[in-house]
Amino acid sequence: MTPKTPRLSATNVSVTYGGYRIVDNADLVLNAGELTILAGPNGAGKTTLARAMAGLSRFEGDVLLNGVALAKLPAREKARAMAYLPQGHQYHWPMSVGDIVALGREPHADMFDRRSIADREAIEAALTMTGVETLVDRTITTLSGGERARVALARALATQASVMIADEPIASVDERNQLIIMDLLKAVARQGTAVLAIIHDLSLAMRFADRVALMQNGRIVANGTPDSVLTIERIADIFGVAVERVETAHGPALIPSHAV
Repeated sequence: MTPKTPRLSATNVSVTYGGYRIVDNADLVLNAGELTILAGPNGAGKTTLARAMAGLSRFEGDVLLNGVALAKLPAREKARAMAYLPQGHQYHWPMSVGDIVALGREPHADMFDRRSIADREAIEAALTMTGVETLVDRTITTLSGGERARVALARALATQASVMIADEPIASVDERNQLIIMDLLKAVARQGTAVLAIIHDLSLAMRFADRVALMQNGRIVANGTPDSVLTIERIADIFGVAVERVETAHGPALIPSHAV
């Protein structure tokens, strides 16, 4: 088996706010070519861990980006190597889709130069991959939630980063767009990017993830293949939900039946 290449790794990462330990000695490695799903109950510390790994909040412990301590990397280099999609897909300015996706090239930009050929090619590829190329002249505030989510993903793709972290990229979008976005995240990983996505749908995690990490009370309590992590017993213990596992043509599905 070919060894995996770690792109982003957290070791003994802890985050404390107001005297409360939100993340407690978490270890997580994101490998090139893999889609890792981070799941857990509300308040488990998922977003806090993701933000720490992205260098967006203070933490104790060690985070390495492509083998180099995050704290030692210049901000511009980090921005080129890592794309972060926050929750909500919120846009406060009526910008065009094309201009928003172009923001993904800012880490590569030279303040004295116009947009380069490489920039234009990266933007066009991101628009096409996410299926929003026909929306390029539309104002973002006129789009549906699913379209906005895909535009946000296109902006991240335009960066051509080796690591992508997406915090709840399928929240508040319909089932069709959820599947489209999960397919896209999987395709991005297959191109060699290390992708981390926080999602709540365990059936989608089972279907799309290469690895699943579960958090509970600030700690990572399970980490491995979907089959090994998303067991009926563990889901009942961590999420307080009884599920049934059903085999389908597209792989196993987890159907919740009742709270436990």
